[in-house]
Amino acid sequence: MCIIFFKFDPHPVSKNAYRFILAANRDEFYHRPAKLADFWGSNNEVLSGLDMEEGKEGGTWLGISMRGKLGALTNYLQPQQNREARGRGKLVSHFLTADMDSLSYLKKVSAEGHLYNGFNLIAADLSTTKGDVVCYYGNRGDPEPIVLTPGTYGLSNALLETPWRKLCFGKQLFMDVVEQSQTLPKDAFVAKLLDVLSNEEAQLPDPAIEDQGQEYVRPILNKYAAVCVRGSNYGTRTNTIILVDADGQVTFTERSMLDKDPSCWETTTHEFMLQS
Repeated sequence: MCIIFFKFDPHPVSKNAYRFILAANRDEFYHRPAKLADFWGSNNEVLSGLDMEEGKEGGTWLGISMRGKLGALTNYLQPQQNREARGRGKLVSHFLTADMDSLSYLKKVSAEGHLYNGFNLIAADLSTTKGDVVCYYGNRGDPEPIVLTPGTYGLSNALLETPWRKLCFGKQLFMDVVEQSQTLPKDAFVAKLLDVLSNEEAQLPDPAIEDQGQEYVRPILNKYAAVCVRGSNYGTRTNTIILVDADGQVTFTERSMLDKDPSCWETTTHEFMLQS
C-alpha cells in the first residue's frame, strides 16, 4: 500500500506560492533492499530512491530529474498477482531518463498496460518556461491516459481519486497544511507535511477497500486503513516531500526508515534549480 497527495498550479498568483507540492508514502516489506534517494543517471540528472530487490534493481517508486520530469507509481490492490507480469518499478525510471514528454510516454505505456499487474502512474513535465503538465494513467481504469487540470489530487492503491476513507481523510489533512504554505517557513511547512504522512489513525470501516481487496485484505484491514501503515514486517518505510516554487527551485525531502526499525529514521534534503 502507498499513498500520494499532490497539488499543482502552473501559474500561482503569488510569487511566494509553490506551483507543485507532493507528499507521498512508500509502503513495503521492511526487509526489501533499497537505496536512499540520491542523484543517479549518466550525468547525475535524476534524483530518486532505488529498488535493489534481486531481479528488480534500478526500479523506483518516485523520482524527479533536473530537467523537470517527475514520475510516481502506486500498485493497484488486487487479490491475485500474475507472477509472469512485467516489473512495474522500471515504469518510473524509464520515464525519468526518456527523451519523451509525459503524455506521449503514458500513451506508450498504456499500449502495453495489459502486460503488468495493476498500477497507477503519474508523469509530469515541470517547466518554468513552458508551464507544467501533469498526466495520469491507471491500467485498471480508462484505456487512455489523461492530462490533469490544476488542482489537488489523492492517489492510493485504487484509481486516482477513488474515495477510500484513508485517502479522503489524508487529502483533507494535506489541503489544510497546504493552505498555510505561504505563511510558514519552508522547514516548518515540510515538517507539517511529514506529520500528515505519519498519521496512523485507521479510517474504518471502509467497504471500498474491503470490496477491492476481498479476502486478501480483510484480515489486516485495520493495518492498511491509515495514511501511515504500521505492521510488524510491512508498512510505511519512506516519506517524500517535493516542493517546486515559482522560480523552479526544487526541494526534495526524504524521511527513511533505517535498519528495518520503525523507531529509527533519517531525513535528508536535496535542493536544485530546474534546467529550462
